Amino acid sequence: MNTQLVQSTVWDRIAAALTGVRDWLDQRGKPAWIIAMILGFVFVWPVGLAILAYMIWSKRMFGCHHRRHRHAGFSTTGNTAFDAYRTETLKRLEDEHREFLDFLQKLREAKDKAEFDQFMEQRRPVE
Repeated sequence: MNTQLVQSTVWDRIAAALTGVRDWLDQRGKPAWIIAMILGFVFVWPVGLAILAYMIWSKRMFGCHHRRHRHAGFSTTGNTAFDAYRTETLKRLEDEHREFLDFLQKLREAKDKAEFDQFMEQRRPVE
């Protein structure tokens, strides 16, 4: 049997298992991630460290990433005026967030251009 095929299958199974664990923990929220991290540190400290690193890298530690997705799935309250207001407000906030990120990107680009122009000015030979 081809060893690459066997390794590929093993890695696929591991990836599927880890994805399942991640989804299970996401369904239970941040406390489940924290408990998993603590148990990882208690029983096998590298596992706890890996979970902590993943939580920080994926922004699960601070909760910013998943809050937006939870709000998108609100069920109706039965009050159509409130539901419309909530939907409109969430859309407005998302638009403002996107505009703010665009503004920050333009600021970074302007700063980079200013630094580059300054660098080029310093490199010009003095006459």
